[in-house]
Amino acid sequence: MSVGLRAPRGDTSDVAITHLRNYIDGKWVDGSSGESFENLDPANGEIIATVTKSTTADVDAAVDAARRALDAWRKFPAPKRGEILYRAAEIMLRRKEELAREMTREMGKVVAEARGDVQEGIDMTYYMAGEGRRQFGDVVPAELPNKWAMSVRHPIGVIAAITPWNFPFAIPTWKIMPAVILGNTVVFKPASYTPMLAVRLVEILEEAGLPKGVLNLVLGGGGDIGDHLVQHPGVDMVSFTGSTETGAHINQIAAPSLKRVSFELGGKNAILVMDDADVDLSLEGIVWSAFGTTGQRCTAASRVIAHRGVADQLTDKLVERVRKLRLGHGLEPTTDVGPVVSKAQVEKVASFMPIAEKEGAVIAIGGKRPSTGALAKGFFHEPTVLVDVKPNMRVAQEEIFGPVTAIIEVGSLDEAIGVLNSVKYGLSSSIYTRDVNKAFRFMRDAETGIVYVNAGTIGAEIQLPFGGMKATGNGHREAGRAGLDTFSEWKSIYVDFSGKLQRAQIDTNNG
Repeated sequence: MSVGLRAPRGDTSDVAITHLRNYIDGKWVDGSSGESFENLDPANGEIIATVTKSTTADVDAAVDAARRALDAWRKFPAPKRGEILYRAAEIMLRRKEELAREMTREMGKVVAEARGDVQEGIDMTYYMAGEGRRQFGDVVPAELPNKWAMSVRHPIGVIAAITPWNFPFAIPTWKIMPAVILGNTVVFKPASYTPMLAVRLVEILEEAGLPKGVLNLVLGGGGDIGDHLVQHPGVDMVSFTGSTETGAHINQIAAPSLKRVSFELGGKNAILVMDDADVDLSLEGIVWSAFGTTGQRCTAASRVIAHRGVADQLTDKLVERVRKLRLGHGLEPTTDVGPVVSKAQVEKVASFMPIAEKEGAVIAIGGKRPSTGALAKGFFHEPTVLVDVKPNMRVAQEEIFGPVTAIIEVGSLDEAIGVLNSVKYGLSSSIYTRDVNKAFRFMRDAETGIVYVNAGTIGAEIQLPFGGMKATGNGHREAGRAGLDTFSEWKSIYVDFSGKLQRAQIDTNNG
């Protein structure tokens, strides 16, 4: 728990520093180490909070609390669970602006986008609240007389929800809300860059009446406490969103215990612009998809696969649009692109510039970090467009996770789809075309879990499954009804009211 923060628009100097703590078994507590770390505003390096530093002992306490709460919570009527989530959504709605402004200070995205992040969390919470009165199973005919056959959902148990910093409110709701509506309990481990929004979410659920132990929060870095949580024998499932490399590590250390794992990992998404496309419309989608959230979305368009017939025109227009994008603090109304989340992340983005040039790509615009003025105090990187990019270059294959997009020229739809599918990821893709036949071929052949036609690669809605193919995940989906499958087991039930032994597949009349 923490003191609420307030800041006038564009001015953060008068905001008090607060202290963020763990939430375990219904109590706000400091970590057992007694140590803390700093939560920084990435736009200017200012300290906005101190954060308790958890240990493996704190993880143990959180898991134990979740296990103790599990039996009562799974027996708590699901419609009543839904009422708690509904109240939580109402609280979120009232506090939307406050939450958005805190998010901007904590991770940098411009405040309009932060409002969208919060709204997505509101939408997910309302949606899953409704599942308290659904969670449909199946009733099917039995093959024997006087016998009933049906299936119902059953909670998995204790869920470890490990979430990233780029959507610090929305993504936790993707995991926590379906988990708890199904009767699971949760240990929530947010990214160390965004503890404040995690605390705010837990505060809201506490205020809404979630019983103690159902949701527990441990703050701190990954490393030891993350591994300990994943390997903990009291955890039945791990739901993780983050890098493919970290997902592979989690998969390895979770495997010996045979616990379920659900991954939402990296992406190398592309927008295809065909020669019959509305170029100006595609330009809007590219700018939004490539530079929204400073390119720090797993669905960001880091590739533009353009037909040669429109590539030059598209590139010229894109460069001019990018030239007008304004860097700055996300609370400033004039800002188009905020900072990258951290020093380490902005250095990673910058490291791809010499790599791109060495391989033969050309920086058409951007490519640098501001070195003077107020921007030099933050973790900013110029919005960047790379041209003369070939499909096998590292900048066309690896996830950069920053404000960088690469233009790749092709001569046909088939070649474009081949380039799209040539990466190891398969999250989101888009095509701009006026030809319905091309659109349907693309919809069929794109190896991505999300497909857009005449829209960018970002903007998924919570009522449909979210997730990707290949190295983007392990087949699970979040959001929509598919999100319920991730956080529940199927239980098949047979009721024989014949009063005698009946043997399926044996006691049947074959004529």
